[in-house]
Amino acid sequence: MEIQSVGIIGAGQMGNGIAHVMALAGYDVMLNDISQDALDAAVARIEKNLGRQVGGGKISADDATAAIGRIQTVLDLPRLGSCDLVIEAATENETIKNKIFETLLPHLGPETILTSNTSSISITRLASRTDRPEKFMGFHFMNPVPVMQLVELIRGIATDEPTYKACKEVVRRLNKTAASAEDFPAFIVNRILMPMINEAVYTLYEGVGNVQSIDQSMKLGANHPMGPLELADFIGLDTCLAIMNVLHDGLADTKYRPCPLLTKYVEAGWLGRKSQRGFYDYRGETPVPTR
Repeated sequence: MEIQSVGIIGAGQMGNGIAHVMALAGYDVMLNDISQDALDAAVARIEKNLGRQVGGGKISADDATAAIGRIQTVLDLPRLGSCDLVIEAATENETIKNKIFETLLPHLGPETILTSNTSSISITRLASRTDRPEKFMGFHFMNPVPVMQLVELIRGIATDEPTYKACKEVVRRLNKTAASAEDFPAFIVNRILMPMINEAVYTLYEGVGNVQSIDQSMKLGANHPMGPLELADFIGLDTCLAIMNVLHDGLADTKYRPCPLLTKYVEAGWLGRKSQRGFYDYRGETPVPTR
């Protein structure tokens, strides 16, 4: 099927980024959230990021105006049922995702493709709770969506070939690159990335180095553009912990045990940039290490 309209559930960091690139690529976008404030903030963020692209000469002012014109915000989740493709980009919590699908399913067209932007949860298990496991798959964007070139496409055990091909064509139209991943915990990127971040937290926990020395070592010693603790703050420490728990539970290997210090930061509500404190304190003019 040819996809022309895209419904996006969740207007947070990932959802607004997905809406941005979809609208810029010419898709009609319906962006949903439970809060009008969140929707208004998402549109303002998209306008700001499009403006940045115009300023950098990457797109024209007309392209930016047209993209904003393609985005419609809705509080009523069932309205997304008219879309050709739905991408769920809610919080990384399986119970919440299942409730969203349960609410949406009665309103979907028979050919609508249903996908999740989950970074770690089993696609096969999510699909099994829907009426269309053949038309369900993982559509995992990287953050920040307008900048990052990769999209992981994850097939569940029942996902059919036309669904996969339709989603791959969307990725092509976005001028991004698709990486096909099998449906195992955390897929490819986070299966490799999160244990590295977790090990960096262990390195901090055991006193091998402080926040600054760990990040500096990986940036200058391994040529990483961002240190692992700085990256964890950017991703969100609650998301990092959730993915480590998925790896630990799903693969039953002690090498995936979340570092107790990571758990402690999440318990404190120090989730990184979004809460103004994590491994760095962002409340001043420049970030300051918290350990």
